[in-house]
Amino acid sequence: MTLSIMAMEFSDILLLSALVVGSAFVIRRDVALRLLVLMSLACAFSLAGRLAGLWPVVRLLNLLMASTPVILAIVFQSDLRRALLALGKRSPVRLEGDGDIETVDELLKALKELAEKKIGALIVLVRQIPLDHIVQVGTEIDAKVTCELLNSIFLPYSPIHDGAVIIEKGKLTKAGCLLPLSQNPDIAKSFGTRHRAALGLSELCDSHILVVSEETGKISLVHDAKITYDIDHLELRKMIKKALGVKQRLG
Repeated sequence: MTLSIMAMEFSDILLLSALVVGSAFVIRRDVALRLLVLMSLACAFSLAGRLAGLWPVVRLLNLLMASTPVILAIVFQSDLRRALLALGKRSPVRLEGDGDIETVDELLKALKELAEKKIGALIVLVRQIPLDHIVQVGTEIDAKVTCELLNSIFLPYSPIHDGAVIIEKGKLTKAGCLLPLSQNPDIAKSFGTRHRAALGLSELCDSHILVVSEETGKISLVHDAKITYDIDHLELRKMIKKALGVKQRLG
C-alpha cells in the first residue's frame, strides 16, 4: 500500500475520531474526555500497525472505530433522547404577577410541612421541554397550587401519593404520574425510588424536580442529572423561583 493511500485512510480515521469525540462533548463532557484518550490510543496503534505492516490489527482497529458511533448511540440513548427533545422545546415559560409569588410560597409551605411529617413527595416543575412523551399520566388535574392540595395528594392513604405531581405554567396539572427511573450505576444506594425517578426524569428534560425523603424528611432538588441534597430554605426558594420563571423583586 502506498504512503499516499495510507495517509488518506489515516486522515479518514482522524476525521471520524474528531466527529465522535465532538459529538460526545455535546452529550456528556466527562465521557468525551475519556473517549478522547481511547480514540487517540486507537489512532496511534493504527498508525503503528500500518507502518509495521500488521494489516489484521489495522483492520480490527478500523472496525472498532467505525462501530464507535453505534456503540455510543446505544450506551447514551437517554442523553441522545434528551438532546432531541430539547430541539423541539417550547419558548421559556414566563410567569408574571402576584399569583406567581403566591405559588412559590404555597409550594414552600407544603414542602416544609411534608418534610416535618416525613411524608414522601415528588414534585416536577416543568420548564421548556414538554413531558407529554416522557411521563405516564396518572390523574389529570387543573388546579391552583396550594399547600392543602399538595398535602392531601401525598398523604399515605391517598391513592395517588406514590406518583409525581406536575406543576406547569403555575398550575398543578397532573398527579400520580410515573417517572422513568435512572439507570445510572453511580447513584448512592442511600437514595430510594423517588430520587431515582427524579434523576431519571432530569436526564431526559430540563425540569426541576423536588423530592421529600420519607425516611429522613430532607428536601432535595434535582436538575440536569444532579442532586442538591438537604437544601436550605433560602436556596430552595431561590431555585424554585428560577424554575417557575418568577422574576426577583427589588426592595
